[in-house]
Amino acid sequence: MTARTTRVVCLVRRPDGEPAPADFAVEERPLPPLAEGQLLVRNLYMSVDPSMRGRLESTEKHYTHNFTPGSPLDGRALGVVEESRCPSVPPGSFVRHQLGWRERAVLDPADTDGAGRIDPELAPLPTWLGLLGQTGFTAYVGLARIAEVRPGDTVFVSAAAGAVGSAAGQFARMLGAERVIGTAGGPDKCALLVKEFGYDAAADYRAEPVREALARLAPEGIDVYFDNVGGEQLAAALHALRPGGRVALCGMMSQFGGDRRSADINQLIQAVLKRLTLRGFIVRDHEDLRPEFESRVADWLRSGDVLARETVVDGLENAPEALLSLLAGGNVGKMLVRLDGPSQAGR
Repeated sequence: MTARTTRVVCLVRRPDGEPAPADFAVEERPLPPLAEGQLLVRNLYMSVDPSMRGRLESTEKHYTHNFTPGSPLDGRALGVVEESRCPSVPPGSFVRHQLGWRERAVLDPADTDGAGRIDPELAPLPTWLGLLGQTGFTAYVGLARIAEVRPGDTVFVSAAAGAVGSAAGQFARMLGAERVIGTAGGPDKCALLVKEFGYDAAADYRAEPVREALARLAPEGIDVYFDNVGGEQLAAALHALRPGGRVALCGMMSQFGGDRRSADINQLIQAVLKRLTLRGFIVRDHEDLRPEFESRVADWLRSGDVLARETVVDGLENAPEALLSLLAGGNVGKMLVRLDGPSQAGR
């Protein structure tokens, strides 16, 4: 008999400064009965995203609704349909949706993420939350539509070893960039950027000021900056950009938590002097681009031109630690939690 309760990860309290394990708890919660048109999905993988840091706060809204103490977290996940009262989605189908951070979920069709059903024969399941999922889609939208990467461009990507950054570097090359530069924390990650993700050069932002690194690695300047960090790295990019350069503002992780906010807005005079274009974006506003993205990236994956890389943590009970590790830079590529054991890894 299908379980009518499920384990969920709840927010116990809002963090006082940096998040800690005690801010979260795993609880057993009832599942509602299946209504007409709904699906019961057993989650196999769930996404752990940097944007969750902002959603833990009480005041500013980041990307979507903020989490509420005492309630389950949510986020992107992928699972298999166990029961269906929706004729178009039979049991055994694989679907993406927004009710992660739990082992089972009752979904309305509107809860499915983007294309909803996915084809496990086209790519391994984890890839549909990473390179072929919202992570890769974010990188593609930022480069192809927001920054409009052109043949011959020099592209700079911050947080380049993370999920979006590792995709962005590879996609920039496929879109025609002549030189791709990234920043990451530590020499091992920097070496990985060049060895596995196709970057021409990488700088360790912990060991060298980013402005100095860009002057060394791109002495003639850059054309595009894909910003995942904000702060010092955005300020450095403003100085390195050539006249007419473009910036895709994807994330500002340097501004979340503690007292890390800075006065780098004073550097924006560079945007005036160089006639720069700075454009922020939220990926959900660009769903019209998803078919093109999935077709092109699936082809790049099959040909081996791009590489999917995930950091996988097993077990819902370890999901809070996965989030804390992500926020501390403990991942390479996409951070995922596997909910159905290691045997599911290749599915």
